[in-house]
Amino acid sequence: MNIAYVYPWDVVGDPAAPGRIAALGVDAVALAASYHSTRAATPLHPAHRVLDVPYSAFYLPVRPSAWGRLVPPNPTWTSPDAFLQARDALRAVGLPVHAWTILTHSSHLGAAHPDVVVRNAFGDAYPYALCPSHEDVAEYCERLVREIVSVGAPDGLILEACGPMGFAHQSVHEKTGGADWTSVHSALLSLCFCTACLPGYPDADELRARVRTAVDGPADTIGAPGPGAGRGPVEAGSVEEALGEPAGAVREHRGRLASSLRARLVAAARALSPGLPIRTHASPDPWAAGPFATLPDADPSLDGLVGMCWGTQEEAASNLTRLSALSSPGGRLGAYVLFLPPKPADEAQLAESFTAYAKAGADELHLYHVGLASPARLDTLARALRAVRS
Repeated sequence: MNIAYVYPWDVVGDPAAPGRIAALGVDAVALAASYHSTRAATPLHPAHRVLDVPYSAFYLPVRPSAWGRLVPPNPTWTSPDAFLQARDALRAVGLPVHAWTILTHSSHLGAAHPDVVVRNAFGDAYPYALCPSHEDVAEYCERLVREIVSVGAPDGLILEACGPMGFAHQSVHEKTGGADWTSVHSALLSLCFCTACLPGYPDADELRARVRTAVDGPADTIGAPGPGAGRGPVEAGSVEEALGEPAGAVREHRGRLASSLRARLVAAARALSPGLPIRTHASPDPWAAGPFATLPDADPSLDGLVGMCWGTQEEAASNLTRLSALSSPGGRLGAYVLFLPPKPADEAQLAESFTAYAKAGADELHLYHVGLASPARLDTLARALRAVRS
């Protein structure tokens, strides 16, 4: 199965969009029902070329009675029922619509409710990152899923950021590269020390100290200690090495957090629509944080997993192979494929990647992103899909 990722505004107001998407050779569409802020190109839309999306929004009508403390806003840049309009237009050309659901990534809600966001070991808040340790956040995610299933009536559900977001954000003119933090430091800076997470750690003060030391380096013996007094990041080879003995308990806490949220959302969706196919963006890395939440164990309640494939072909295939080991019998495995820059518009290279991902266990291609792509890139994608099908 080939699934094209699309925003509602790619379809609403463009009568030609559904047919153009179907002609690519895809089998279904992942249509955003909730999404974070962005600035999106719309190279083929008849009414605009660039759309500024200043805040996270919900693309179905917001019914006040359906929400608790956290309430998502409707957009001003497209209609409040944009998901419904786009869904109907896509179904009219024979494309099933899966609701692409962004869960814990919301700068709008994080700014309005700073008490429920992720906070690192230094006390810094990540306003884009809602922490599901807080019941308000878990309840918000559940209500979001319930509204999407009951009002949006999709053909499937695709969960993204089904767990805590972390340090990596890649937004708001990111200026963090000069700190020379490695992927291990990024994982350490993703560990949450909000009030709801602290009880999940064996000794939060000791753990916080270990993280700070690993990020900043040991304190200088000359001069007063304080912010910036360290010698620089410690070259830890892994998160486990940096954390030492507490690593196991921290890993289990984070795994439980992602698993419990996922179980709660699947149960809520299945209570409303028992046969609804549910997939989740997932990572086999126990320290993963962000759109691809950690998946510590196989989950038979899911119909499919989707793995990140935006790096090199070798990295993507390795990630899929590890994720395949966590797939349940009969479950689908999707490769989340980028065909936008910096990837070249190269048919042969794209087809080669598709073949490699299939060998690594993927039986679905999740194609990012049809609405953002130029005509030349869409043509390249269509030809690559035909090549691997022939």
